[in-house]
Amino acid sequence: MTAGKKLYEGKAKIIYATDDPNILLTHFKDDATAFNAQKRGSIVGKGEMNCAISTHLFQQLEAQGIRTHWLDRPNPNEMRVKAVKILPIEVVVRNIAAGSLCQQTGIPLGTIFKQPLVEFYYKNDALGDPLLTRDRLLLLELATPEQVDQLQAMALQINQLLSEFFQNCGITLVDFKLEFGLDAAGELLLADEISPDTCRLWNQDVSDPTQRVMDKDRFRHDLGNVEDAYRQVLERVLAQPIQP
Repeated sequence: MTAGKKLYEGKAKIIYATDDPNILLTHFKDDATAFNAQKRGSIVGKGEMNCAISTHLFQQLEAQGIRTHWLDRPNPNEMRVKAVKILPIEVVVRNIAAGSLCQQTGIPLGTIFKQPLVEFYYKNDALGDPLLTRDRLLLLELATPEQVDQLQAMALQINQLLSEFFQNCGITLVDFKLEFGLDAAGELLLADEISPDTCRLWNQDVSDPTQRVMDKDRFRHDLGNVEDAYRQVLERVLAQPIQP
């Protein structure tokens, strides 16, 4: 199966049609952006590493009952996926205070929450991807009330599974972003990617708040050794076998 017409190009990926209308080809790029694309750059090998990490994590989640759009990985930086209609909602799950949450609330960095915090953001670059209340989300008709409940439940389940997985990797899952889409039957599937681009990951072997960072924050804040951090995540993830 070969790539056909380019359907969409985002900050980190290009989506192509294939000869099967129910299957798309996702090409992972080395391009890196931060702060709503105000900062741009490139991370050598990022596309291939993120594709491999996402593939392994999608397979792990599938084995544990989470339905995803993942099909296979025909090339190092390409993933075949089920065609879905992406909901314009970014679902963020936070286990520990970091990033924008600290800036907006004053909660100290590193504060561990008694229970995970699930947030919804409007996937709209022109508006700056604003935080949405449930009522605003429903007012904008971005999802039905039933879909919002399902998004919340799936996000919490995925968080539990990924937190346990990363714990076995010696990595703390601080927070992460998920995207979901509807397939032809109207079923909600986990989509997009799960990688150091979309997760905030801290190395449990390191206490220094700068050196422990293993995700795109290294690029955002010019911490250096970005490629090495991604590669270390890749190696630890792939070392964990897929388990039901």
